Amino acid sequence: MYILYGHGGSDNHGCEAIVRATVGILNDKTALYSTNIEADLQYGITDVVTRLEHDTNCHPKRWTPVWFFSRLETKITGRIDREICSRRGAMINVAQPGQLWLSIGGDNYCYPGIDVIAALNTGLKRRGGKLVLWGCSVEPDVVCNPMIARDLATYDLITARETISYEALKKVNPNTVLVADPAFVLERNDLPLPDGWIEGKMVGINASPLILQSSKDGQLVLDAFKALIQRILDTTDCSVALIPHVVCNGSDDRTVLALLHSAFGQTGRVIMVEDHNCMELKGYIARCRMFIGARTHATIAAYSSCVPTLVVGYSVKARGIARDLFGTEENYVLPVQELADPSDLVKRFDWLLSHEQQIRDHLEKTIPEYSARAYAAKEAIDRILL
Repeated sequence: MYILYGHGGSDNHGCEAIVRATVGILNDKTALYSTNIEADLQYGITDVVTRLEHDTNCHPKRWTPVWFFSRLETKITGRIDREICSRRGAMINVAQPGQLWLSIGGDNYCYPGIDVIAALNTGLKRRGGKLVLWGCSVEPDVVCNPMIARDLATYDLITARETISYEALKKVNPNTVLVADPAFVLERNDLPLPDGWIEGKMVGINASPLILQSSKDGQLVLDAFKALIQRILDTTDCSVALIPHVVCNGSDDRTVLALLHSAFGQTGRVIMVEDHNCMELKGYIARCRMFIGARTHATIAAYSSCVPTLVVGYSVKARGIARDLFGTEENYVLPVQELADPSDLVKRFDWLLSHEQQIRDHLEKTIPEYSARAYAAKEAIDRILL
């Protein structure tokens, strides 16, 4: 049985897509440790995983021996291995020698909390588990941190989902292979289209609180999306579908999309797509004529469906995936940190529109072979299990 960990819950439909697609790639019994089982149940993850377990986080009681020695270790060495092994013991203590554990938080190394990941990995390795960092992206400068480099070197296998991360990770762990994000092979489920959807004439838009926070000026980003929608309405016969892809508390795409809908809903040409599971959302995205998206896995749903796509990105994964697909990220990715004027996004859309058929033809030619790289990860796993 494979065991997946590092999963924060399926209300992030990118995380859900990774789980569903990974189970299909592995094609074997799979257990999932999750910090948000309620969301996983809501979106039907138990349809694909054999076992769903809480990734509990229980702090040791003060003044107990476990608490004392964990505090002492942290005070002396700066590490939190003992503390994490205590807090996450319900998971770590079930690890068995030779058992395969897949860390599926694809960009967990792009955010705070890497010390917790490292301590958790140490506990699993001490129990004899084999570790795989699955479908990941890592900012190259992060790998230069000695503590992080040591942790990355402990993985028995790393599967990197784009070349920028692959080249950085290969320097610290030779057991790194280049693959495609597992979500490129996620199946789609086409639901009936909502009222206001015009077949062949919808531009899908996904925006998120995260890109507003990652930019120099969140209001500027919001204004850019408003200018984009106005451009679509003024210069094309298309309508706009606002499509959420993450609905977590504190990072809910619908909070941003609702602002856009309130500004343009009265036109009758801008509709809001409701929350659905990742396969159903992919079904809507796949039926868009073009797509402009902030969330990585919303754009992967578009790419893998051969929909011409512009990414409003903020990290290495957006640049790396676009570079691997097109040979360059120029015109395909607008780094939100570089957004200086609302017209910047409009100009990128104009370029997308003028190259629409060329991009679609390129995707139709390259996506089948590119997506098949997701299965190279399973081949790499099979080799380390020999």
